[in-house]
Amino acid sequence: MAASSSYVPQCVPFLSKSSHSHFHGLNFSFSPSPSTPSSSSFKTSISAKVEKGSVPPPFTLKDQDGKNVSLSQFKGKPVVVYFYPADETPICTKEACAFRDSYEKFKKFGAQVVGISGDDPSSHKAFAKRYRLPFTLLSDEGNKVRKAWGVPSADMFGTVPGRETYVLDKQGVVQLVYNNRFQAEKHVDETLKILQTLKP
Repeated sequence: MAASSSYVPQCVPFLSKSSHSHFHGLNFSFSPSPSTPSSSSFKTSISAKVEKGSVPPPFTLKDQDGKNVSLSQFKGKPVVVYFYPADETPICTKEACAFRDSYEKFKKFGAQVVGISGDDPSSHKAFAKRYRLPFTLLSDEGNKVRKAWGVPSADMFGTVPGRETYVLDKQGVVQLVYNNRFQAEKHVDETLKILQTLKP
């Protein structure tokens, strides 16, 4: 490529906001009470097994370079673990770029950022290279870790895996569980708020 070394690809989703926003207010079809406000049924339906104050199940997964990475490696420093549906999709790309653009802030708090999806390491490598992602991407093929953590494997239409972010403190205890399927940047905002409250 002839692009200069300072060039960073833009992360502009190719679906319009309107194509997402009208879904945000829908109730799930399996909600027991159609009259229940959508925001509460949304949270109830996809609440994770891993909750604030708990220690999540350990894992060892391959990163974008094919190397094994274990959750235990991050003990002693805060770690942000975010599950996302897939590489190269509009909102996932926007989310990854939001973490990238705030990466210096995460470093300031001494925090590691780890993204997890079911894509294989070669997909992660291409994704990280294209958007210059400075953090680790892990391959959860078969969605075993996603299931162990209780992250939804499908959305309200039964097709897209859930988008959920966790902040673990130095002791490996969860201090934040956040999910917002369509507003990618909110994951970064909420994560940084929690990191500010953790003891150095």
